[in-house]
Amino acid sequence: MKEHLFFPEKLDVAAFARDGGQLNGELPAASLLRLADAAAPEAPASAWAAVKWSATGERREPRGAQAQAWLHLEASAEAQLTCQRCLRPVQEHVEFARWFRFVHDEAAAAEIDAETEEDVLVLSRNFDLFELIEDELLLSLPLVPRHEECPEPLAAPLDPALSEGEPQSERPHPFAALAALKKQGPAQ
Repeated sequence: MKEHLFFPEKLDVAAFARDGGQLNGELPAASLLRLADAAAPEAPASAWAAVKWSATGERREPRGAQAQAWLHLEASAEAQLTCQRCLRPVQEHVEFARWFRFVHDEAAAAEIDAETEEDVLVLSRNFDLFELIEDELLLSLPLVPRHEECPEPLAAPLDPALSEGEPQSERPHPFAALAALKKQGPAQ
């Protein structure tokens, strides 16, 4: 039997699962453009460590049903994001390990997705594995990246009226004029 060569940019998922294929490698974080957009300005993705990934195909044959193509995908990255407290770069370890089930069309994927917790995708002979890796890494990013303890003290507010140490200047109350009119009584 002839052994297939599989390419992550154009993966024949059915053949990969049937053969129990395995792929792994590293790719530059900057090549994942949407992930690179999340980088802190001071730490561009071109300076990040390479994204490590591995994929394994599996064909499952449930009793009384058609054979199913499955893909196990893992990836990890060290992302430099902007801390939402101090606005400095913070390093976040991002990783995922997930199984994906492949079906023949969108209708089947929607039906199965509604019924189960499985991640369901549509079979393709030219599936872009790197795009799926990027999608899953983006979904794994923290919603609010921040240091456990920021390396520098937080900046003081720029508005002197907001600082605690200085007395606030007397500003008229917005309804003071209305209160004065009310005290005068009805107009004659």
